Amino acid sequence: MAVPKSELQRRLGVFADTFRRKGLRATHQRMEIFRELAASDEHPDAETVYQRVVKRVPAVSRDTVYRTLASLEDQGLIRRTAVLGGPARYDANTKRHHHFVCTKCGSVKDFHSEALDDLSIPRSVKAFGRIGSAHVQVRGVCSACIGPRARPR
Repeated sequence: MAVPKSELQRRLGVFADTFRRKGLRATHQRMEIFRELAASDEHPDAETVYQRVVKRVPAVSRDTVYRTLASLEDQGLIRRTAVLGGPARYDANTKRHHHFVCTKCGSVKDFHSEALDDLSIPRSVKAFGRIGSAHVQVRGVCSACIGPRARPR
């Protein structure tokens, strides 16, 4: 699903500001790779990003897509989301949120929850090392996979 135009413009502005501030070149290929992620909330994998971007920028290579995704993640412009049993997925929504993952079709949806945001990290986990971040991933079957007859009313 497409993000609102105002949110897309905000994300593109953050991209431009970050690249300018860090002295990085905001090439056409990098911008199109970021735009592919920023314009949607689908959480595509790298191959999907490549297949979509190459239609608009035929000269882009898979290697460029993979390296750019890693660079965008390093700059804090996107986040990588691990989905068990599948490739890493990418998300341009860097605001605090959690994910619902459909175990049937693999779709990933964002959701917000103050209650989950406020969960404290147990001391036993803190003993493993320094915690950088935490988010919740809820797994189940999405409404589209359940079908119209089985949806709760």
